[in-house]
Amino acid sequence: MSPSPRIQAASSSLLVIDLQARLLPAIDQGAEVMAHTVWLMQIARQLSVPTVITEQYPRGLGSSAPEILAEADGVPRVEKICFSSHSESRLADTAVADRPQVVVCGTEAHVCVLQTVLDLKAAGKAVFVVEEGVGSRQARDKALAIARMRSHGIEIVSREMVAFEWLERAGTDVFRSINQNFIR
Repeated sequence: MSPSPRIQAASSSLLVIDLQARLLPAIDQGAEVMAHTVWLMQIARQLSVPTVITEQYPRGLGSSAPEILAEADGVPRVEKICFSSHSESRLADTAVADRPQVVVCGTEAHVCVLQTVLDLKAAGKAVFVVEEGVGSRQARDKALAIARMRSHGIEIVSREMVAFEWLERAGTDVFRSINQNFIR
């Protein structure tokens, strides 16, 4: 019997790629991408899903956006210069390496996100990209990246798909809390 294709809280990590303050203003719908990612980070924390944040060349692009950092207490931040977060074993000592499923948000969809998810998939991970949680400077580049990801077996999901799969069931205290505070 093959494992369930559902995203499971106990088996997944959340990878937030390069949502940096200096880059976000240039991203098409950047504020929305960041807001969707923060929403998912908050739910991940409540469900004990570990989050990992990467920052592309922070000396030049600055650190993560303040809204991301506000949710990053105790969350590992990985600096990188390669576009793929998986290159140079940058994620080796993180929950991304330890868990078989990776849920991904971030920028830019056609550069760092694309290269990272292709490498994670090649490494045997089940990879889920949150459609409204990724962005590029140009909408066309995001659309091309999403199409390419799909063609390589990477699953494109919504933030609510992730949240409800992590939750698995209604009728629990955590479901009631998340339903009341996040599901609208």
